[in-house]
Amino acid sequence: MSSNERFYQPSDAEGALKKVESLFNSYRSAPLTQELVDYHNNLIHRLDTDLQQAAEAEHRTDLTQAAKTMASAMRTWLRIRASGQPFGGRLRHFKFVADSTAPAFKRKVIKNRGTSNHRASRHGG
Repeated sequence: MSSNERFYQPSDAEGALKKVESLFNSYRSAPLTQELVDYHNNLIHRLDTDLQQAAEAEHRTDLTQAAKTMASAMRTWLRIRASGQPFGGRLRHFKFVADSTAPAFKRKVIKNRGTSNHRASRHGG
């Protein structure tokens, strides 16, 4: 296996930012280890240097700003986790979103004459 097959090669700056976002969301609740801190700092460094330069080269000021916003949120994650607190949020669309802001749906299950495996569900208030 060559090194090109081993590593993800994004085609543009937006793809790279999405990959960093998914990587961060995958380890945001993991226990803090020195390896994770080093990996995390490497991602922040990539956001501050390579990805901002790639976005500027593509003339995408929105992605340049998104890289800065993501790096800031990721620095906040490190500060919060280093103090022993849980991080209550994730990155979504290159921005920090708190876990409690997700929409909640009330469900009312309707018992109809069909089998119990196929109950109807109505969303209501």
